[in-house]
Amino acid sequence: MSAAARPVPPGLAGRLVTPGDRRYEALRSTYTRVGSPALVALPESPREAASALALAAEQRLHVSVRSGGHGLSGAATNDGGLVIDLGAMRGVRVLDRGARLVRVEAGARWAEVARALAPHGLAISSGDHGNVGVGGLATGGGIGWLVRSYGLTIDHVRAVEVVLADGSSVRADAQHEPDLLWAMRGAGSGTAIATAFEIEAVELGRIGYAEATVVVDSAGTALRRWAAMMAAAPRELSTAVNLSGHGSSAVASVTAIVASDSESVIRGALEPLAGLGDTVLHQAYLLPYPQLLSTAQLHGHNGQMPVATTNGLLTRMSSEVARGLVAAVTAPEPVLVQMRSLGGAVNDMDPAATAYPHRHQRTLVTATAFPPRGRETLSAAWKPLLPHTDGAYVNFESRPDEETFARTYPGETGARVAELRRRYDPAGVLRPRAL
Repeated sequence: MSAAARPVPPGLAGRLVTPGDRRYEALRSTYTRVGSPALVALPESPREAASALALAAEQRLHVSVRSGGHGLSGAATNDGGLVIDLGAMRGVRVLDRGARLVRVEAGARWAEVARALAPHGLAISSGDHGNVGVGGLATGGGIGWLVRSYGLTIDHVRAVEVVLADGSSVRADAQHEPDLLWAMRGAGSGTAIATAFEIEAVELGRIGYAEATVVVDSAGTALRRWAAMMAAAPRELSTAVNLSGHGSSAVASVTAIVASDSESVIRGALEPLAGLGDTVLHQAYLLPYPQLLSTAQLHGHNGQMPVATTNGLLTRMSSEVARGLVAAVTAPEPVLVQMRSLGGAVNDMDPAATAYPHRHQRTLVTATAFPPRGRETLSAAWKPLLPHTDGAYVNFESRPDEETFARTYPGETGARVAELRRRYDPAGVLRPRAL
């Protein structure tokens, strides 16, 4: 009997989508991969998510879990298995305004969270695109626009409501299941299904926003100046850099965010941008935070961006790394390089406090190959840079294999992640698969 022909569990009536359903085309894929699952479950509660897991076990179907669907690995869909799509679980509620404690369901997207929190004068630093789902980001790390002033999203997760692989519902917090809370803050994918989070938000009104365009020579001089600038910058300043090739030269597009509405603070934080080199500094603005994560960014996913992506963390921008980054974007088969500033509040956290142990690095570097180029192009560009990296970030890796696991969760962290995954999911039902 096919999956579509089997009786529907009572708790999932109307919540199972098969290939013959008119909803299927909108639900089968992620942003980076076209999938062909046998079933897509649309639970509206932890109990329904548990029913979907039980159905997958009964029918021996591989399970993928999806929150927003942006996930670069494409593991949030599959071929012939069951996708548990949490998109119907998207509530956002302020639990305690005085403590800035917010409950966010895993299927919400960050544009919706920003919009819901703005009337309360609150925000959560959470990635750089409004269409990213809460669940994947808030279990992997959360490097957002406010990262140096706020830290990672996971650093402010105070509790997680999860469904374990055996179908049981558990609340993980500092008093109950602290080991599970530790794993869900940085290594949640493959450990349990997060259905909701309690997160401590930050007081935030308007923020400073500016863009700059910088010409980068073959030695990457401007990149080294940018790294030095960020090492000395006030933690209110977070920046992201897109480095792309234009013939034999490179151009860096810098986005700078200042977590303050004080014009003097913003001006002081942004002035060093003019010293990066041949720079065009665009006008700075005061913006409400939701404008960075606009609901206009919300869109469907149909495999429209089948990219190959990898990443590494840097402790310093050496001359070898700077030259290598420029070479990667100006090669005959170039890749796009993106850099995000770290340090500040990220590095305040004890490396052992969460499953994200990388608390001394200062830069995240991501390399992406776009069609028609693919993994071979990416590997060739990344190979000279890999020896200079010091760890990796799980959410910007499109091939989660053993090598990338070791870079993401090194040493004792990796051993503990593996042990806890065996404890909470001994059969590996929720373990991500390399594609």
